[in-house]
Amino acid sequence: MARQTRSERRARRAAQAESQAAVERTTRTRPQFRPAVEPSGAQESSARPLPGSKIRNFIGESWAELKKVEWPGQPQLVQGTVVVLIACLIVGVYLFAADAVFKRLVQHVLLK
Repeated sequence: MARQTRSERRARRAAQAESQAAVERTTRTRPQFRPAVEPSGAQESSARPLPGSKIRNFIGESWAELKKVEWPGQPQLVQGTVVVLIACLIVGVYLFAADAVFKRLVQHVLLK
């Protein structure tokens, strides 16, 4: 990458200063809003949750999340099952072979 010339650096600084000034102008012209007033604490303590409402709330939220799930179709389900079965077969064969090798190693080398 070539070094910047003095005029390019000056132009970049001028553009940065101009954009900074524009940001400051917009922040000054925006009206400042006060946060809403919270209700008094006495009203919150008198409103107790009903018994079992937390469980009902949890079940309702869980049901809503389950409605959002994109469930797989039958072809995807079959494909996933086949992949899992093949992976289990490969791992099983590997473990069987490793067990046979270590069994011979232990019997003939270590326990001789």
